[in-house]
Formats: sequence, C-alpha cells, structure tokens
Amino acid sequence: MTIHTPTAPVPEPSKRIVAIDIVRGVALLAMASYHFTWDLEFFGYTDPGLTAFGWWKIYARCIASTFLFLVGVSLYLAHGRQIRWNGFWKRFAMVAGAAIAISVVTRIATPDGFIFFGILHEIALASLLGLAFLRLPALLTAIVAALVIAAPFYLRSEFFDHQALWWVGLSASNPRSNDYVPLFPWFGAVLLGIAAAKLASTSGLLAGLAKLAPGRWSNPLVFIGRHSLAFYLIHQPLLFGSVWLFSQVMPAPPLDQDASFLKSCQISCEQQRDSKFCTSYCGCMLDTLQGEGTLDRLYNGDQTPEFKAHIADLAGACTASTDSATEGG
Repeated sequence: MTIHTPTAPVPEPSKRIVAIDIVRGVALLAMASYHFTWDLEFFGYTDPGLTAFGWWKIYARCIASTFLFLVGVSLYLAHGRQIRWNGFWKRFAMVAGAAIAISVVTRIATPDGFIFFGILHEIALASLLGLAFLRLPALLTAIVAALVIAAPFYLRSEFFDHQALWWVGLSASNPRSNDYVPLFPWFGAVLLGIAAAKLASTSGLLAGLAKLAPGRWSNPLVFIGRHSLAFYLIHQPLLFGSVWLFSQVMPAPPLDQDASFLKSCQISCEQQRDSKFCTSYCGCMLDTLQGEGTLDRLYNGDQTPEFKAHIADLAGACTASTDSATEGG
C-alpha cells in the first residue's frame, strides 16, 4: 500500500512587475528633464531661481515622492515575506557608496551647495529603517507615514540646526544644498509605498499587474527602470557637460549680481504676494544689503546662524516698510 502524504505547494518564483519598471523609467526621464532645466539655469540661460519656486518646485517634489514611494514598494516586494539579507546589503552598499561619492564630488565642484543628504542618502537610510515596517499592518504603516510627513510642520526646532542633525529635516531653517532630501518628511513617502504594496498584495492587484505584458514601446522605459542607479549617476554629468560645452560656443548673456538678485527675489516673493509688493520689497532688500556691503555674503552662501537671523530681520523690516508704503499709497 502506498501512502500519499500531502505536501506544501512550491511557491512560484517571483516575477518582476514590468509596470513598476515603466513607472520608474518615466520618473527617471522626468528627473532628467528637471536637471537639464537646472543646468540651463546654472549657466545663465534661464531666470535665476527658476527651478526653486513655483511649478518647477512642485514638479521636483512630485518626482522625488514617486521615487521614494517606489522604494517602499520595491522593498516590500523583495523582502516582504522574508528579508533576503545578502541581496539587501549588496543593494544598500551600492546606494550608500554612490551617495558618499556624490557628496565628495559635489563638495569639490560646488562647495556652497554640496549634496550632504540628497535622494540617494535618503533611499539608503529609508531602506534600512523601512525593514522595521515590513511586518506591520498596512493601516499602521500609513498612519506612521502621515505623522512623518506632518512632522516638519509641527516639530521644527533650533535644536536641529546643528550640521550633524541637518539630515533629520527638523531644523528651524533648511540648510543650503543642491539636493536636500532629509528623513522628515521624505521617509513618509517610502512608508506609503510599503503600505500600498501590502494592500495591493492582499487585494490581488499585484498579481494582476504581474500579468501585464506591455508592447515593445515600453522596452526603453523598462531598461532605464531596471538600471535606475546607473541612470541616476550617469545622466547629470552628461547633461551638465553638454550644457557646459554649449556655453563655450554660445555663452549666455551676462547678468550682473544686482539683476540676478532682483529676479530671484521676485520669483520667490511672488509665490506669496502680488507683483507690485514684491518689486518694492526686493528693491528694499537689495538697497539694504548693498548699503551694508553684505550682498556678497548672501551670494557666497553664508549659512551661519547669525547671518541667517540677520537676513530674517531684514526681510521683516522690508516687509513692514513695503506694507506701510502700500497702505499709505
């Protein structure tokens, strides 16, 4: 007599979800378009401050949020059932090593705004912290994500103004950097990705996405999405170098320091006030800085607490005088 004993089903090997690679590829191309515009601004082909305010700022935040959300999704897909430590540490070492390399290079190339905690630094740290949430319920993970995102609105303190704590993201004023993506609030996007992946897994949505087979049109996006780190490290030097080469042939028209300050100030101010107010306010700021001889300190990126407090006092005084003149007129 042969006795047949039931055996546990052998799980199918995990199938890469092409749709996620496509979304990541689109996000990478969007990031490249933003960086190209930043390069044009850097070399003087666009108005100063163009990419730091308004729709360009929203565009940049949407791109970063998408990347970090996908980090959370990918973290759950790779380690949700069981953490594969060898694969995790290999990927972590690659991302962390690239982040350190970017800090070193930008420290040499652009010391006034070097990247000490950018998107790759955040991805490395968030991936490590995210492991603690892989086993938690999706709802609890989403609640923690909301608290992390809200934290900078309520928990900012001068205690975090020290350089060693800038990575936290709760300092009273943001430090100057060409790419600043601190733990708060950006870790919240990673947690939302983990929560969404959990819900998609239990609802069967992930299984449905895994069955999608886009046509050949998606091949470039899939390739980029599957080599995201390489694309990230290579694209900006190529774009920056291309714009630099172009500038050697057809340089942008020179823009003096005063005009540059006024344009940048006007763009920033008009995010909150009307154009007439901003014209008067920016003129007040420029006249005051010129009179003090401190405009160069502002352009050189002076980040000392004393100078930042002084600039805040000047801004308050110029706001008050501009409001008074407007009301009087």
